Amino acid sequence: MEYSVPLNPPGWRRISLLKLGKMINQLLFTIGLIAVVITATPIDMWWAHAYSGPLQQPQGDVLIVLSAAADDNGLISYSSYWRARYALLAWRTGGFQKIVISGGGGPGILDFLVAEGIPRQDIIAEWRSQNTHDNGTETAHLIEGMAGRKVLLTSDFHMYRALRVFRKLGIEVTPMPIPDVMKSAQHWNGRLPAFEIMVQESTKIVYYRIHGWI
Repeated sequence: MEYSVPLNPPGWRRISLLKLGKMINQLLFTIGLIAVVITATPIDMWWAHAYSGPLQQPQGDVLIVLSAAADDNGLISYSSYWRARYALLAWRTGGFQKIVISGGGGPGILDFLVAEGIPRQDIIAEWRSQNTHDNGTETAHLIEGMAGRKVLLTSDFHMYRALRVFRKLGIEVTPMPIPDVMKSAQHWNGRLPAFEIMVQESTKIVYYRIHGWI
């Protein structure tokens, strides 16, 4: 009588399930540890500061404000709200003569600034840009022939990429990063979303380097 050996003996199945369970436990432990580190430490704030450089409020003649990608249908996102708030403060204290708004979500920032008393005729805006590289190319057309010092305002996490895009296109600007991720990172429940933003931004920086845009 011939006997055949099972291809997958019950003992091997049990061992495989134990190994799989151990791998899943290790993965969950690692994810949990990362989450604890993110929420318990200011890593987001350090990371955002590395991308923003010094938080300064330079004076100038033309203030360039970039809208955030999350804006939609004229509504203003969290990041664009803070950019609009700091643009208003810069207008009141920085001696600017013109504001240039760039980005597909710009109407929300425009409406905010006009509602706060900035004359509409002192604001130039474009809504065609869909990314930071577009911001640079479109802004170059808008400010062509404008004299004076140009200041670029955007969020802390975004300044590294935006500043290099503009300078790569030959647009000389002075950076004015504003706290965004740094604000979220002040509260433990905002640190995981802030960390996600920083990971996404780092991925975009790599993408822009590959394409030669920065």
